[in-house]
Amino acid sequence: MIWTNPMPNARATVARGLLAVLLAVAAAAAGPVPGAAQDIRFLRIGTGATGGTYFPVGGLIANAVSNPPGSLPCEKGGSCGVPGVIAAAVSTQGSVENVTAVAAGTLDLALTQADIAFNAHFGRGAFAGQAPLTKLRAVAHLYPEAVHLVVRRDGGITSVADLKGKRVSVGEPESGTLVAARMVLDAFGMAESDLTVLYERVGKSGDMLAGGELDAYFMIGGYPMTAIAQLAETTDVGLVHIMGREADGIRRAHPFIGADIIPEGVYKGVGATVTLSVGAQLVVSAEADADLVYGITRALWHDNTRRLLVSSHPQGRQIELHKALDGVAIPLHPGAVRYYEEVGLIRASVH
Repeated sequence: MIWTNPMPNARATVARGLLAVLLAVAAAAAGPVPGAAQDIRFLRIGTGATGGTYFPVGGLIANAVSNPPGSLPCEKGGSCGVPGVIAAAVSTQGSVENVTAVAAGTLDLALTQADIAFNAHFGRGAFAGQAPLTKLRAVAHLYPEAVHLVVRRDGGITSVADLKGKRVSVGEPESGTLVAARMVLDAFGMAESDLTVLYERVGKSGDMLAGGELDAYFMIGGYPMTAIAQLAETTDVGLVHIMGREADGIRRAHPFIGADIIPEGVYKGVGATVTLSVGAQLVVSAEADADLVYGITRALWHDNTRRLLVSSHPQGRQIELHKALDGVAIPLHPGAVRYYEEVGLIRASVH
């Protein structure tokens, strides 16, 4: 299940979204399943902007791990999720907000960039000077996210250096996009003060670019990103290469950042683009029940979930069990460890 809310933080989104979920499952709770109501457990999965990749992928994961009372058994074509669980994807500002909310208990799980998870857990990077979020735990690596630098093809911006003095959206506050944009600008010798900076969501940024109110915008996410694909259908857009010695320097300084190529044709009229990428991960609090997290992990990697992901979203093809631990540099939750031991991804510990 998925829900959205125009409010800028997860707490406000959850408050209104939970009411929608309660109404949606009232029939199941009050129906012919005795005691079902007290067995229901609601989970909130933090995602990102509705035009990005986190939101639709988070919605698919929410569907996969849900198994409301009264559902058909998995073996009979019904839900293969965790019995009694009803999960919902919550639209948020992105990675930074998500890890903070998981640590605070206002989200149960969340999608986040690998570098954001690492820096939050150890109090580095954007989290330097803050109390480390030491309760943050990993469930799985999901897929790579590419840095998109979107421009109008007739705007004269062909390199990162051309952004100087231009109107540029660098992502929302508390988003992984903002962290990535600052990283790129810094590597190319620019600060936000060298630009006319805006902090807009991907959809609003696209509207402003199309309307001539913006020269460029950053967005990080798995490709194709819905909002950028829709923009490319109506506006002649391009993607700027993020490459060369500056990009190499970013990769040397940040081990979670890798090179990537957004293939030709992913977005209408846009050629292959060299850029940077970072892994998207699913995280949870250390305080989450181990049996619950085990069930979530098992449901995430169920064969039926794999088919759902592959058929429902292009990025779903990259969510594969053999990559589940790629780039995971914070502790795994014990519930996830138990599952990965069972399937042989990690060696079973001696008890």
